Amino acid sequence: MNHYETVFILNPVLSDTQIEETVKKFEDFLIKNGAKMVAKENWGLKKLAYPIQHKKSGFYHLFEFTAPGEVIAPYEVELIRDERIMRFLTVKLDKHAIAWAEKRRNKLKAKA
Repeated sequence: MNHYETVFILNPVLSDTQIEETVKKFEDFLIKNGAKMVAKENWGLKKLAYPIQHKKSGFYHLFEFTAPGEVIAPYEVELIRDERIMRFLTVKLDKHAIAWAEKRRNKLKAKA
């Protein structure tokens, strides 16, 4: 099982329920295919560095999960096919990135 992190940007014209449905869809897809969710973060509406599909902002979400390597390709195909997703990036984390992500999560918990 490898450790992965995906950040995806949702279209800013979506309602709250549409955003929740989309996030749930991809979380369920990962779990159904043998992944285990480590963390989920909703970063909210953020301004984009450059326009994407003529939009200047988007809803950012982060998934951190462990999964077998063969899950990533179909997962990314699903992200590409969903028109609510404007951009995404999936990264395989090494031991240093895993430690940094854990430190960041603990810092966020301490703030809350």
